[in-house]
Amino acid sequence: MKTPTDEHLLQDHLDGRSDAFELLVRRHTVELHRFVLRFTNSSPTADDVVQEAFLQAYLSAGKFDTSRRFRPWLFTIAANKARDWLRSRGRRMEVPLDAKVDWDLDGGKSFADLMTGAEQEVGAVELQAGEQRRVVRRIVESLPDIFREVLVLAYYHRFAYREIAEVVGVPVGTVKSRLHAAIGRFATAYQESVEVDETERNTFGL
Repeated sequence: MKTPTDEHLLQDHLDGRSDAFELLVRRHTVELHRFVLRFTNSSPTADDVVQEAFLQAYLSAGKFDTSRRFRPWLFTIAANKARDWLRSRGRRMEVPLDAKVDWDLDGGKSFADLMTGAEQEVGAVELQAGEQRRVVRRIVESLPDIFREVLVLAYYHRFAYREIAEVVGVPVGTVKSRLHAAIGRFATAYQESVEVDETERNTFGL
């Protein structure tokens, strides 16, 4: 028997099938929790946000256009709630350089790969523990929200450009330009950090 799509399950829910929405919850809870956790860095908060997202999806199901895809719509709801949580606490999300991406044209590459490709003069980035990871985290956290948001969707959850555009609510071209800008900004800031570190090492004879 063919597995029903998300959209068919949602329609079944609207038609009165009692277990249809429960199947959607089971299908997407794990991934949605991981997505929200990337934003909040708090598992209990991610639990709450996921529950709120599914509740809103349940209550708003009648307004959903079933000709669209359910997954980006659900992630949009969760992203909005995660943003609200972040704004209320002044928190920022974290994105590591070694997170993989599966974009339309760039599948299998990491943030470091793309950064190196976009900014050849920076050189290869070696991902290490300790101070370097703290530098990476600090740089990413300093990026504007519009850049960090598309990075989470792209590198952690492998959304295609068009899906990121739907979640964020901007054109595909804007998504691509934001990712390109984020990579460029990171590359510049990272290189500056490396140069400062080398200067300090030379100064103190380390």
